[in-house]
Amino acid sequence: MKTASERYAALVRLVESRTVTRATVPLLLPAGPYFDLAGEEFGRNLLLTTTSNGLEYCLRPDFTLPIAQQYIEDGMIGVPSAFTYLGPIFRQERSTPVEFEQAGLELLGQPDADNALDQVLTFARWALAIYDITSPNVRLGGVGLFEAFLEAADVPLAWRSRIRHRFGHPEALERLMERLANPEEKVEGPAPDSRDTVIEIVTDAMLSGGLSLIGSRTPEEIADRYLEKQALDAAPIAPETVALLQNYLSVAESAASAFERISDMCQEAGFDFDEPLYQVRNHAAALQALSPGADVIFDASFSPRLDYYTGIVFEMTGTDGEVLASGGEYDRMLERLGAPEPVKASGCALWVDRLEREASQ
Repeated sequence: MKTASERYAALVRLVESRTVTRATVPLLLPAGPYFDLAGEEFGRNLLLTTTSNGLEYCLRPDFTLPIAQQYIEDGMIGVPSAFTYLGPIFRQERSTPVEFEQAGLELLGQPDADNALDQVLTFARWALAIYDITSPNVRLGGVGLFEAFLEAADVPLAWRSRIRHRFGHPEALERLMERLANPEEKVEGPAPDSRDTVIEIVTDAMLSGGLSLIGSRTPEEIADRYLEKQALDAAPIAPETVALLQNYLSVAESAASAFERISDMCQEAGFDFDEPLYQVRNHAAALQALSPGADVIFDASFSPRLDYYTGIVFEMTGTDGEVLASGGEYDRMLERLGAPEPVKASGCALWVDRLEREASQ
């Protein structure tokens, strides 16, 4: 039986293989990109410090963002690149600073996105095999698949963004689905015919009510929210479409049966969804072939709580339910970091301490 040091040495060899570049990422990073990209929810987990000139930094909370940022800054757009990493990350848990060891692989700008994702899945399985974890529980999700489903199901365009932004936030999405299934009575009446008109009405109302136009929601923000609600109210989703959405989101079972169930429900609804399902089926089959003993589940409602993920996402868990590896396709990240053109990206992160605990049980 391998010792902990032997397992770690094998992981180092995997990270430093000849086909990849092991990334070097500073321990102290600007905090702004994390807030911009991942939002306040992730920001609450950062360990922050502020310089004398007011700039905010954080101890490294992950490797993916700085690797992607460096790829752009080095002018590598269009160059297929493979980066691995291994080292500590730092976050807060219940107001307590915690240090974790993390390893991972990031594939950027690869010409074949499907092949890149399969390489990421293979890397994750090799890493788990180092720790003698041969039958993990695997959960797959499809961010792009859900977006394609919204379009194929003819969900009104005004609603697609609202629903998509709640994907990966189960409670918020469930509340929205409940609202759609039980719509409120709407008061009929003419609406102002332009954004400028609404802004003027709101501004007059705020000033006459003694409210400040600064330090709170601006008239423009209130007007935009009002007009968005008007657009949503003007494009109700048919009850049968809401029911179809709820049925889709309830799918969480073995991959093969999940895809059959989704295909059947779409056929019954009057449209063919087999082409969008094709890619996810193939990756699920490849993953099952890598781990014949693994329990591969497709969960239609599963997505990380970060909106830069674009395609297939996954997580691998151990016997106690802890996530050992997770990742997927995240094409939107580089665009949001300022890439001048679209960049295909996929990767995974491994929790080394958890892998060692799993191996020691």
